[in-house]
Amino acid sequence: MGILSWILLGLIVGVLAKWIMPGDDPGGIIVTILIGIAGAFLGGFAGTQLGVGAVDGFNLVSIGLAMAGALVLLLAYRILFKK
Repeated sequence: MGILSWILLGLIVGVLAKWIMPGDDPGGIIVTILIGIAGAFLGGFAGTQLGVGAVDGFNLVSIGLAMAGALVLLLAYRILFKK
């Protein structure tokens, strides 16, 4: 999966993470999208290490792993940068 595909998946996952965990985040939607991109990388890495799968295309497993990574990062971001 190329870097542009990772970024596109991260954008989609970032928007979905914001939809699943709504709230007043410091930084707004741009930071949430960046967290989604980082979450796609984190989810792909964790999935590969745990043997669950990898983020290797636009399929259900890839979206699920990326989503899990994005939600973990969004939660951590909210805890660290609480207003």
